[in-house]
Amino acid sequence: MTANAITLYRLFLTLIVIIIFGQHLYINIACIVAIALIYILDAVDGYIARKQEQTTTFGAVFDIAADRVIENVFWIYFAVEGPIHVWMPIAVVTRGFLTDGVRSLALTDGKTPFEMMAIPWTRALTSSRISRFFSGFSKALAFTFLAANPVIKNISQNKSVISAFSTASVVIAIIAVAICLIRGFPVLVDGWKYIKEYKI
Repeated sequence: MTANAITLYRLFLTLIVIIIFGQHLYINIACIVAIALIYILDAVDGYIARKQEQTTTFGAVFDIAADRVIENVFWIYFAVEGPIHVWMPIAVVTRGFLTDGVRSLALTDGKTPFEMMAIPWTRALTSSRISRFFSGFSKALAFTFLAANPVIKNISQNKSVISAFSTASVVIAIIAVAICLIRGFPVLVDGWKYIKEYKI
């Protein structure tokens, strides 16, 4: 299976989760597992692309576009249905538009999203494996915890447990948003050279 096929599978699985979530306790549990799988496959598609020497400009752009769709769908869904506030998806979507806009300018100069990162500290914050791991892990943890809220409410009669779990999922979501914003800032720093050419 190619890396791009895995990316397509992740998109499809995301849409299935959103369509069927909230129908039944066991379906919700399956959806929690599916969310974890979506983020595991995010690491797998990059590994396969490098292993099979399939790293292309299209693959890099497609992977980022798919990541945006997946995370935005989940952030918006859980802001509407779950315990998180609407500022979270607004912050993440705004960050995504800004960074991807700058990356598209770099692409016209022949630089892929990670190749455009020229300063060592900005490259470390955006494209290092550690940075990408913490970003993916924080989102996977946030979305699985948020998805688990109705399951906990269904299986527990203890209000303090339900409240503690809900609070924990909001805290994890805030951390995931913070990591997302921190990783977006270096793109704007390195992308300034492309922006200033247009004399804004």
